Amino acid sequence: MNKFLLSLFVLFFSFSAMAQIDEKEKLEQRKEQLQKELSEAKTKLQNEKKKEKSVLKEIAGQDAQIKISEKIISTIAKQARILDDNIYLTQLEINKLNKDLIIMKEDYAKMIVKSYKSRSEQSRFMFVLSSTSFLQAYKRVQYMKQYAGYRKRQAEEIKVKQARLGVAVGELQTNKKEKEVVIVEKTKIKAEHEKLKQEKVETAKLIQKDKKKITADIAAKQKESKAIDKKIKKMINDAIAAENKKNAAKKKAAATASGNTAPVKTAPVSSTKIELTPEGKLSSDSFKANKGQLPWPTEKGYISTGYGDQPHPDYSNIVIHNSGIDITTDSGSSARAVFAGEVSGVQVSQTTNTYTVLVRHGDFFTAYSNLSSVSVSVGNKVSAKQTLGKIKTNAKGNSVLKFVINQNTTVLNPKSWLKPK
Repeated sequence: MNKFLLSLFVLFFSFSAMAQIDEKEKLEQRKEQLQKELSEAKTKLQNEKKKEKSVLKEIAGQDAQIKISEKIISTIAKQARILDDNIYLTQLEINKLNKDLIIMKEDYAKMIVKSYKSRSEQSRFMFVLSSTSFLQAYKRVQYMKQYAGYRKRQAEEIKVKQARLGVAVGELQTNKKEKEVVIVEKTKIKAEHEKLKQEKVETAKLIQKDKKKITADIAAKQKESKAIDKKIKKMINDAIAAENKKNAAKKKAAATASGNTAPVKTAPVSSTKIELTPEGKLSSDSFKANKGQLPWPTEKGYISTGYGDQPHPDYSNIVIHNSGIDITTDSGSSARAVFAGEVSGVQVSQTTNTYTVLVRHGDFFTAYSNLSSVSVSVGNKVSAKQTLGKIKTNAKGNSVLKFVINQNTTVLNPKSWLKPK
């Protein structure tokens, strides 16, 4: 029964250890990924410090580092807990092995003493001869053989237990050393984390000193954003009206060709909703079916400003609006179509000297703004990931693409349409 319980304990410990090793490896991989992201964020912040004097950009980089370092600290804490569990379970096994060894050695010592007392061949011989029957003599001979075999097995089992004890002690020492490394690493990361938070506090103080200038800068950017929104809206309305007018003319021409001389009643041309042709409906349905799987309009980058109304990251009393998303990318990057379609409009802003390209996909429209140059023209058919133009890099070194999705005149959240990175 004791051997059965011991087997169950060893089996449980083995499964538990395997599961913890697997979890520990996953946490180590996650930690390496987070540290890579932290390193990239640090590099980006250093580049921004060189290129960008604006403290808003600096504090955004600090926030990114702080969030990643918090995740690293959490991951290291999980590693420490797993190591604590390993140390605890290993110590339990060591205690059990030590206890078993003490009992086994005591039993073995008793057997040795008993064997020593009956070591003479004469005493063994007399033990057999003193039997009252042949059956009893046979049983006594078998007993002596079994006793000798048991003693040998006990000695071998003691050696196995001692070997397992040595392995367990080695595992315990390894886990303790790993925990020491984890603790040192956690202490280092925490120190960097606190330093980052302090840097953010200092940066926030600088922001307060220059609040009027920053507020004016925010207002100017919002004004520019509204102007872009207005331009995109007009481009969409014009594209819808032009498409409906073209479809109405085709319908009238088809009626005339069929010999229908009766006057064709035409409704006023709508500029808010496209009357889809069968081909247009197919394109629209295909675009809709790919929601959440569209490629990004830039090869690299991240969403620096989300969709809709949102509080400013540093001034909660200031609400900023975005009809699309802003994607910050590398200098020299290009904007690319997220889906096959037709270029419905290309416009240039005289105030910012930037271009906006509008691509139609049935009754869906995608708009790409803040381009320094374009490589397509109105009426061009484009394919998914085809380059539409270069993204402008401003004097501060920022390359930001404004990306908008509409269905007719209804503005949609682009993030929910793009494939998650």
